Amino acid sequence: MVRRPVAWVTAIVLFAEAIGIALVNWFMGIVVDRQDMSLAGLDSDVMSTSSKVAGLLFGLYFALCGVVALRVALRDRAPAGVGRILLFSAAVVHALLGAFTVGLVGWGAFAFMMVVLGLIVLIFMTYDRREGTISDAGPDDAKPDGGATGGGAANGSSGGTPVIPPPAPSAS
Repeated sequence: MVRRPVAWVTAIVLFAEAIGIALVNWFMGIVVDRQDMSLAGLDSDVMSTSSKVAGLLFGLYFALCGVVALRVALRDRAPAGVGRILLFSAAVVHALLGAFTVGLVGWGAFAFMMVVLGLIVLIFMTYDRREGTISDAGPDDAKPDGGATGGGAANGSSGGTPVIPPPAPSAS
């Protein structure tokens, strides 16, 4: 199975990215503070502090996403609830950051963002939400009466939900 290693690699990459984002923003805050720069009349202390706080918040956000990916790897189950939302939002953030970094930083940063985006999406694709449902059980396990009411493997179906064709288009 390839899904556990993907979750491990994603967790490691997200933790590394959390540290990197926090350090880069902290460094930018120090540079702004030491240069005594101003942007459109803003106080340099405010810009320095906001850069440091933003770096810490983004670092914590990516670290939390890394914790979710680590839980996926350890439990070998799909993310659910808040963890699923966090990983989905991280995928969107990486797509947007990739679009911005290609113009500001270059193709290398874009490639990194797309690799991380691909790893997160791969977690969602490899951990299918249908695992562990009744359709995975045998035909005798699906019904309380032992499967005597038809269905299951007795009539040639795979035991899953039957496919219902869409309604025919109306003449109007």
